[in-house]
Amino acid sequence: MCVHTADEAQATPRGTCLLPARADHRIQCAQLRIQGIKRQPRNACRHQRFHMHLLSYRNLQEIGLSPDEVAAVAASVQIQDGPNDNGEMFERPGRAADRFRSPFANAAAARAANNGALPPDFSVITKARAGGADYIHALLIGYEPPPAGVTVMEGMHYNKYFAGHQIAMAPPLTQDGQLTFADGTNATVDQMSRDVSTFLTWAAEPELETRRAMGVRVILFLAILGGITYAVKRKVWADVH
Repeated sequence: MCVHTADEAQATPRGTCLLPARADHRIQCAQLRIQGIKRQPRNACRHQRFHMHLLSYRNLQEIGLSPDEVAAVAASVQIQDGPNDNGEMFERPGRAADRFRSPFANAAAARAANNGALPPDFSVITKARAGGADYIHALLIGYEPPPAGVTVMEGMHYNKYFAGHQIAMAPPLTQDGQLTFADGTNATVDQMSRDVSTFLTWAAEPELETRRAMGVRVILFLAILGGITYAVKRKVWADVH
């Protein structure tokens, strides 16, 4: 896929962020996204916290986290709830059934934090963008100083894979070792970008693996049923022929 921009078209690398079929790889991606990015210190780059309203914390069980781990992740954030008996809103620790908490109080706050641009919902971002995970991966690694003669507007950032090359979102992944992987994997910007992109691919369709497994079982069932039906037909009509 090529992303056509206002200047020279940049080719998005393809085939770099295929969703792994093995559950242990998907767990690693979930740990990166939830335990790595969302548990960064408060002074970490605010753009590392994505709005994912369509995903619930309990969905994380589908990628291998235990109920206790999911409960711990959910409880690490404060969710606004209410009103209480006095008609007041209050905050409480998150629960597994809660949707992922947005890092912004409202749309106006989101625009103010992103140079006037409203961040999209990352729950389905890989399905909403041509190129899917490959495009997200390319976007995350595409930040670089602007070429000579290119002027970047105030508050914008140069990205060679973004249409127009100027994007309001600051680079979320800026240096190697920004996160720490539990399995000792070298946390390069490229590796972190791949894992984030893979996680977002899963987030867009959390039930994908379940549907695939069900499809395989249905096909096997139909194949066996077809064989039995054919054998019965041969047996019943043998004398007629």
